[in-house]
Amino acid sequence: MEPAELNLWNMTKKEGALLKIYISADLEGAAGVVSRDQLGGENENYRRARQLMTGEVNAAARGAFEAGAKEVVVNDSHGAMTNILIEDLDQEIKLISGSPKEWSMMAGISERFDLVFLLGYHARQGERGTLSHTYSSSALREMKLNNQVVGELGLSAYIAGYFGVAVGLVTGDDEACSEAKSLLGNHLKTAEVKKNLGHRAVESLTPAKAGQLIREQACQAVREKESMQPVTLESPVVLELAFQNRGMAEEAASMPGANMVSGSTVQFSHPDFREVAAAMQVMVTLARS
Repeated sequence: MEPAELNLWNMTKKEGALLKIYISADLEGAAGVVSRDQLGGENENYRRARQLMTGEVNAAARGAFEAGAKEVVVNDSHGAMTNILIEDLDQEIKLISGSPKEWSMMAGISERFDLVFLLGYHARQGERGTLSHTYSSSALREMKLNNQVVGELGLSAYIAGYFGVAVGLVTGDDEACSEAKSLLGNHLKTAEVKKNLGHRAVESLTPAKAGQLIREQACQAVREKESMQPVTLESPVVLELAFQNRGMAEEAASMPGANMVSGSTVQFSHPDFREVAAAMQVMVTLARS
């Protein structure tokens, strides 16, 4: 949407309409998560990490409900996207899970939502931050949208903006929260649940304390939603993906519409951001193959 269209959308939202919150939940940014064996596989550390992730989703939803939200939908956005323990979720939350799916980490987002929360997010590839990466550390070195370097956090925020919805809350380590503030502004609410001490080292809040903080910030975000503004991209949207090696770039460039622009960087441009987001998923999949 163009800025004028966004303003019209905000002006024409029905007063008194049921308040709807969309949550995209990743895992790396959850309190207590610090090592790769917590991110997947058949092991005790991953089982515990799933519980931590689910607990933070519940905390955010409770804060939203306290502030007047009537509907909360969460999209499981990590790995195979089957991490959240549905049996432990607040009964009022609706869960989107599994992959692949359109919009990936933002599957299910639409104009019907009033605010977006990005939970458990992390800093982008190459930056300081706990388990920092951008979609696939084995494939991607850098992602740009209209010549701006972004990570998963930035891409998700722009997808929300495409539908005219603002991001109101980001949770994760201090580096992820700082990255979010730089992109989304100081009106954004953040819950810094751990401090980065290295790629796989943190000083973390306990799950109980992290949950309390997330609940409070979610509540404030909903109450102050009118101060939050969507972020958007000018059309046409130009995507640049820098891959780890030339071979990966060549595989990605085999997608129709994609072009090699330098050593291991592939570019794709389209007037519709929906097509750009889909192209990103396809090119990363081709590169990893």
